[in-house]
Amino acid sequence: MLGLNQDSQLLLSTIIEHGATNFGATEVVSHGHGENVRSNYATIAQRAKRLASALKPTEFFGSLAWNTHRHLELFYAITGIGSVLHTANPRLPPAQIAYTINFTGYRTLFIDLDTLALAEQLLPQLETVQEFVIMAPRALMPATTTLPNVTCYEDLIDAGDSDFVWPVFDERTAALLCFTSGTTGAPKGALYSHRGTVLSALSTGGGNGWGLSADDAILAVPGFFHCNGWAIPFFGPMYGAKLVLPGRRADTEWLHGLIVEEGITAGPGVPTIWLGVLEHCRQTGAGLGRLNRLYSGGTAPPAAMMEAYLRDYGVRTIHGWGMTETTSGSTMSFAPCDLPEDEAIATMRTQGKPLYGNEIRIVDEQGAPVPRDGKSPGLLQVRGHWVSGAYFRRPEVAFQSKDGWMETGDIAAIDPDNTLHLLDRAKDMVKSGGEWISSQALEEAAARHPLVMEAGVVAIPHPKWQERPFLVVVMQPGASLSDADMRAHLSELVPKWWLPDGIAFVDELPHGPTGKLAKNVLRDWVAEGRFAGT
Repeated sequence: MLGLNQDSQLLLSTIIEHGATNFGATEVVSHGHGENVRSNYATIAQRAKRLASALKPTEFFGSLAWNTHRHLELFYAITGIGSVLHTANPRLPPAQIAYTINFTGYRTLFIDLDTLALAEQLLPQLETVQEFVIMAPRALMPATTTLPNVTCYEDLIDAGDSDFVWPVFDERTAALLCFTSGTTGAPKGALYSHRGTVLSALSTGGGNGWGLSADDAILAVPGFFHCNGWAIPFFGPMYGAKLVLPGRRADTEWLHGLIVEEGITAGPGVPTIWLGVLEHCRQTGAGLGRLNRLYSGGTAPPAAMMEAYLRDYGVRTIHGWGMTETTSGSTMSFAPCDLPEDEAIATMRTQGKPLYGNEIRIVDEQGAPVPRDGKSPGLLQVRGHWVSGAYFRRPEVAFQSKDGWMETGDIAAIDPDNTLHLLDRAKDMVKSGGEWISSQALEEAAARHPLVMEAGVVAIPHPKWQERPFLVVVMQPGASLSDADMRAHLSELVPKWWLPDGIAFVDELPHGPTGKLAKNVLRDWVAEGRFAGT
């Protein structure tokens, strides 16, 4: 017997319609090339409809753009007519950007003024793109460009139908395409459905996730081209939260100004962003306004950073884990407000528990389950309603277990209460004498030194132990730290046999296009002999 509930398709167009109807006056603040625009959800929804009606439906459209109100409109206009939006990542090397566009194969690419020069550079490599839409007002359109068949975005809006009605189709229809950053081989595509994206946003933005409501204002630092901007384009209208879109700018002083002036309450971003804001506040004595929680992903945030934000500014860090292949967040370390400080910090240092709709487990190299005792390490696997089942047009790349779990490539331990402790990427673990050393845990221990800004650990060959850790440290500006000082510090925090065989001090560590520490580049530096002792 079937139930008697009403039924409707879970489509992204329902999110923007919900926002327009219930939170129409809520602000969307956008900063782009030569523009500062204040809009709202009612206007965004209306413009998205007009744009949708002006587009000729096709399988794919592409965007090469930063976080602005027009890019937000594009998310709904293209997916709302049943097409797929490929959000190309302007932070990738040009050859990889061209690869993702050519691999997908579409005719129309939307760009903004901040990616115009990049698009012109890419043009000789693009095999299928025949027309470019520049997301700018007519007054700011470039006088000349080498791009062919250029259209002004606002001309499409003006030509659109304000009475357009969103079509209804199967919720399992593909909606968005994001590619991995390609640090190990060619980028691979994760093709998201309407259903999976809506369910992900509902679960991730709710109670034990981001905990969003109409009282919030979100600073959208993560690029819309990376895991759908961590679902921020959907969180805003779904929960009625104000959105502040900073375009391509990410300089610390300016971001801090937005946090205070726009009443930001929720700040997502990789740890390097929030380390910079913390240092700015310490140097200037500035506060953080209404900011009350950070969302940190991509790499583990330093414990010292989380402690400082909580104790000095009352800001909690919600530390999560997810991948391009899991749409956005999969687990989150939500620390209730009434927890004592020490317990809250201990909670925030974990990767938390799965959000509803996800499951996690760890297995050994033969695929047998590993006990959830908080100590035993294993290969992390995940499954859920918004977890990838295959890569886009790459059937030869297998990453599913025989019983349907996705293999993440991470090493983890899981507590009896299902709390996740991510130990390392499998490829980043240091295997010394048959035992594993977590590069991530060693980095975190090094970063707990008050004079350390960031640390990276990679394996170096050893004739007896097979591999040993090598530590590379970035100090706080003006700080001085010796090899002996760092070893004494680490001796209090990690087993003696974890102590690195070499330590180097540098001005800067390499980072990838999403802000993560680029271990592949760091390994190349070591292999090239840049550091003594390697």
